[in-house]
Amino acid sequence: MNKQLKLVKRPVGMPEADTWNLESNPIPELKEGEVLIQNHYISLDPAMRGWMNNVRSYIPPVQIGDVMRAGSIGEVIKANNHPKYKVGDVLTGWGGVQQYNVTDGSGYYPVDTSLAPMPTYIGTLGMPGMTAYFGITEVGKIKEGDVVLVSGAAGAVGSVVGQVAKIKGCRVVGIAGGAEKCKYLVDELGYDGAIDYKNESVFKGIKKHCPEGVDVYFDNVGGDILDAALANIRMHARIVICGAISQYNNTDKINGPSNYLSLLVNRATMQGMVVMDYAKDYREAAMNMGTWMAQGKLKSKEDIYEGIENFFPTFERLFNGDKKGKLILKVLETAKV
Repeated sequence: MNKQLKLVKRPVGMPEADTWNLESNPIPELKEGEVLIQNHYISLDPAMRGWMNNVRSYIPPVQIGDVMRAGSIGEVIKANNHPKYKVGDVLTGWGGVQQYNVTDGSGYYPVDTSLAPMPTYIGTLGMPGMTAYFGITEVGKIKEGDVVLVSGAAGAVGSVVGQVAKIKGCRVVGIAGGAEKCKYLVDELGYDGAIDYKNESVFKGIKKHCPEGVDVYFDNVGGDILDAALANIRMHARIVICGAISQYNNTDKINGPSNYLSLLVNRATMQGMVVMDYAKDYREAAMNMGTWMAQGKLKSKEDIYEGIENFFPTFERLFNGDKKGKLILKVLETAKV
């Protein structure tokens, strides 16, 4: 039997436990050219909140009654004459919040677990890492000597953004919640400074750590923090809009930036980015980041919880800040198919 978490209602504000229903359903027989993947790990990402809204976006919403969308990684345990994949292959893709999935392989790609463990391939070497890499290099267009400011800096995307910027010769300041996370940014990830938005003024913190202004701001948060960053940008600054986690559970309108005229005054640009636009270059990015990891220049941190039954309390950690690095749920059980 396959335990599957299905969306049963569209949430208003912060989702509650009854937004989903956990079901056990039979695993269908494989058709010609299909494989059965036993999922080991599921990726939990802030974007999941947006995927539950029935609105136009960069990807269709999860439909009521469907398995909750999520990135996944697992092992092929059965194959029916598949042209590319065989039993034992480890594949990552959009497997959803479930223990098993049957697929023809579309949208999946194989990974080598002798080079890095499975969780790394849905973290630093997966979608969050690709988001960070292309967001800061292609959209942020960083160059040596830039002052880079990152919000959500201790999270899966932000922690990689800052490290890539440091590797490229930038001065990097991170915004995170709490003294422990700020210490992690500076002491473990090598950030040049950190601002604790829970215990100090972000505006004053930016002034302190970036006295001459910000060249590139990578935004994962939105809201007041985006406004504070806009008030401190330099001429020809680049603002990368990756996410706005402070706004995802609003029950009324989104709070947009009031300091947007700073873009005009400073001839700056603000651009949104979606990682799927860079899919053709994932392999090159993964090779670069894998090399940096082997050299000890890029650190990967995964925050792993266990049990598909524990999806909701783990999901809540995306929004209450009780995590560090990439949030992952282990759904593997030892029972045989």
